[in-house]
Amino acid sequence: VQLQASGGGLVQAGDSLRLSCAASGRTFSSYCMGWFRQAPGKEREFVAAISWSGDTTYYADSVKGRFTISRDNAKNTVDLQMNSLKPEDTAVYYCAAEYLRPTWVATMMSGNGMDYWGKGTQVTVSS
Repeated sequence: VQLQASGGGLVQAGDSLRLSCAASGRTFSSYCMGWFRQAPGKEREFVAAISWSGDTTYYADSVKGRFTISRDNAKNTVDLQMNSLKPEDTAVYYCAAEYLRPTWVATMMSGNGMDYWGKGTQVTVSS
């Protein structure tokens, strides 16, 4: 699976932005998908995750209520709708895929052992 994230940009605090991650391959629906971010000088952190079917989602506390993750298995895409953006949301955002295993949630939360990573897209939120 190859992943390509897009949609980043420079916005002002309070604005919205929608990131999209396009996946290649015919087994996209077998993967749980996640978004992660890494700010300058900080470690990569989990942002949001979605199950293979899209019926289960998880969010970091810092983005809960503001960000929404969704997927379209027919189009092999996973999106991250980001509303009410804050300067502290500034980071490079990455999408990643984890094969549907019983441990997928734990793997997703830690970000360690993900099967595939895409190149990041920069999100900058000015105050």
